[in-house]
Amino acid sequence: MSDYNAEDVRNIALVGHAGAGKTTLVEALLAATGVIAAPGSVARGTTVCDYDPLEKEYKHSLDVGITSFNTNAKHVNLLDTPGFPDFLGRSISMLAAVETAAVVINAQTGIERVTQRMMTVAKDRQLCCLIIVNKIDAEGVNLEGLTTQIRDTFGPECLPINLPADGGKRVVDCFFQPSGAATDFSNVAEAHARIIDQVVEVDEDLMEIYLEQGQELQPEQLHDPFEKALREGHLIPICYVSAETGAGIPELLEILVRLMPNPSEGNPPA
Repeated sequence: MSDYNAEDVRNIALVGHAGAGKTTLVEALLAATGVIAAPGSVARGTTVCDYDPLEKEYKHSLDVGITSFNTNAKHVNLLDTPGFPDFLGRSISMLAAVETAAVVINAQTGIERVTQRMMTVAKDRQLCCLIIVNKIDAEGVNLEGLTTQIRDTFGPECLPINLPADGGKRVVDCFFQPSGAATDFSNVAEAHARIIDQVVEVDEDLMEIYLEQGQELQPEQLHDPFEKALREGHLIPICYVSAETGAGIPELLEILVRLMPNPSEGNPPA
């Protein structure tokens, strides 16, 4: 950790209702970055964050689990917060330690009570927010309908930054590579355009280049205004994963290390 400067650090809290798959998502990220050889299981009591005997017995988190990983020359600190309403105070208190609240939503159950509460608190504290829709490969899920529900509930600034494909078996990036294969709903070009339109609104010079001059913008041009949009609550990216199968995990890692803010950049005062 001492080898990393502040700009190379990401502090992220995974929040959301119980059963959203936060702890399983941590396992997938740790495995993908080589911290552990293979993902552990909540059901078997072999996860990194749910190490307490009672957590293993009850098969859900009772306290905040803290872990980290290194990838692409960045150090990411992850806080895995409990999702039952009884532990809401503990989860809320952890938001003081992070720059980003990653709100995990179960694609099968949709937006639930704790999800709504944690999003409200994160916005009130002017944290950057990221929405992670998990279990995208579950039978019978309606990801297009859920995405509409997310935008209706949390605002039109919530926009997909990638899209599920092949029935949730994989994910297609819509930001770094603005053209790609068919997706399960919407399309890459439309999603990319919406993200760009939202980002350039916080940068007048970039807006002029994009709208008036008609130039195609590259990801490196969008980096700073993207982070500004995040910090100002003008953009809340939605990404899609299956923590069980690993679908969307590489794309999520790209978002976490390349687009989420670091401690040196800070957020507006609450």
